[in-house]
Amino acid sequence: MSSYQGVIVSDPWLQSQFTQVELRTLKSKFINVRTQHGRVTLGDLPPVFSKLKAFTEMFNEDEIKTVLGESNSDMGEEIDFEGFLRAYLNLQTHAIEKSGGTKSSFLKATTTTFHHAINESEKASYVAHINNYLAEDKFLKDFLPIDPTTDALFDLAKNGVLLCKLINVAVPGTIDERAINTKKVLNPWERNENHTLCLNSAKAIGCTVVNIGTQDLAEGRIQVLADLNLKKTPQLVELVDDSQDVEELLSLAPEKVLLKWMNFHLKKVGYEKQVTNFSTDLKDGEAYAYLLNALAPEHSTPSTLDTSDPTERAKMVLQQAEKLECKRFLTPKDIVEGSPNLNLAFVAQIFHNRNGLSTESKNMSYAEMMTDDVETSREERCFRLWINSLGISTYVNNLFEDVRNGWVMLEVLDKLFPGTVNWKQANKPPIKMPFKKVENCNQVINIGKDLNFSLVNVAGNDVVAGNKKLIVAFLWQLMRFSMLQLLKNLRSYSHGKEITDADILNWANNKVKKSGRTTQMESFKDKSLSNGVFFLELLTAVEPRVVDWNLVTKGETDEDKKSNATYIISVARKIGCSIFLLPEDVIEVNQKMILTLTASIMYFCLQQQGEGPDDSDLASEVSRLSVDGSVSDAAPSPQAED
Repeated sequence: MSSYQGVIVSDPWLQSQFTQVELRTLKSKFINVRTQHGRVTLGDLPPVFSKLKAFTEMFNEDEIKTVLGESNSDMGEEIDFEGFLRAYLNLQTHAIEKSGGTKSSFLKATTTTFHHAINESEKASYVAHINNYLAEDKFLKDFLPIDPTTDALFDLAKNGVLLCKLINVAVPGTIDERAINTKKVLNPWERNENHTLCLNSAKAIGCTVVNIGTQDLAEGRIQVLADLNLKKTPQLVELVDDSQDVEELLSLAPEKVLLKWMNFHLKKVGYEKQVTNFSTDLKDGEAYAYLLNALAPEHSTPSTLDTSDPTERAKMVLQQAEKLECKRFLTPKDIVEGSPNLNLAFVAQIFHNRNGLSTESKNMSYAEMMTDDVETSREERCFRLWINSLGISTYVNNLFEDVRNGWVMLEVLDKLFPGTVNWKQANKPPIKMPFKKVENCNQVINIGKDLNFSLVNVAGNDVVAGNKKLIVAFLWQLMRFSMLQLLKNLRSYSHGKEITDADILNWANNKVKKSGRTTQMESFKDKSLSNGVFFLELLTAVEPRVVDWNLVTKGETDEDKKSNATYIISVARKIGCSIFLLPEDVIEVNQKMILTLTASIMYFCLQQQGEGPDDSDLASEVSRLSVDGSVSDAAPSPQAED
């Protein structure tokens, strides 16, 4: 029997309205109020709910009090945890009405905030996507094809299996499918495990999981935009004139790259307008007609441009695209109405099937020289995904380019340590003057020094210059410091004392030893960790039922080590750990990544046993290593490891 069963609610319907992540966070809020006042009343809720990200931009305290008072005139009435949850759902309903949206059980399974209206055309497109890519899946084939005119999509998504499978369609191998609960009938805890695995895995491939809506079918979005970068498609350098422009291209979001590619071809065939979006600029279908004529003249026909009916033109555009083997996931109506998401997917599909770019560009050799060594690439990926998981306003596409103006790092510092950034002295992008970038980066370095980071002979100029080694060193210290602060904030464990690497190491060894197993690790660079057995034993000690030992190998061969490492990452995400390492990091015993993995498991375990961190943000997942918890008493940080 498991030592951890999650938060249990006696009402099955009420239980089904929340993920386990939400329940744990709300339970922490409820307990905090009860601890302060001895009991919880409706009158206690407005100041609590007003600080939750789901409501903070929608209601103030007085408005929340009014909403809650409409359903119960006695604000002094004591409520239990289920009453607390019902009050939350009541306020959520008003938030949805206020925003003009509708609630969806499908989105409920993948979000921690309120929900958005469902566009039927997009729903039909997503259904076609699922029916096409998952038709032969062993588990899902009995439920496919889905009828887009019904709610079958939402019903199928409830158990979390579909969402996990979609992540693997987007980025194959992200989730070890052995970790997915795939019984025909899942209990609430098994469903919540799947949802948690999905959320943490989505973050690990760069998806935004805060305020997620139909406009962000994140897994599909990642899939259609996956190759829109120089590493995957070096031919993109044809879009720019010189090496400086190549650097700018590196920093563009995939959507911007796609628009740049489209305008590049449109200009060559004499289309005079500039396409700046995937909605209004494409409604009349003319840009599509010119683009397809440029890319596939063998399939072009004058009638596409001759017709004055936009719907008829859109119909001919889709017929022409089908000859390029572009699958039809949108309709002529979607083009004419300017559906931005479906148009984005359609343009991306055209790009993948025929990009019309040459391998003879003069800048090709420059692009090929820009590839990083393996370790730097993995660290860039880890820190980029970690930053994007924090929910800051800027989305990082290329770490080493996007941090050079200092703004992203200031946002991260402000998110982790509110009040440390002097925004009056910060320069907001776009920044043309180099010295303005240096000012931002100098402030970043000064805050780092205040946090006692090791920054000897490091200045803002080094960041502006894109010094990769120094950028990685700073971000590692930042991640590590915030991770240790989160563990420190679990006061039932730390009693306010500083947490060190040695504390994490000792905790892990003691946890495994107390479970009756004998494997131990000497340090975070102990080469014996490469077989993965220690971490599987640690996960079992934390959550006995989560590891299926019939799937575990001894880790004696490279293949067995890879199998164990992949399983470790998915199991850790399944119980609630938000981690960004790769199987190779376990196999090669990457000291930094091994520390973050161990600390994440430790944080999850201790959070279940004692009080949660001081975190007023519902959208902050319980597992996150370094996010929205406020660090008001920034203590000295241990120096970064070599």
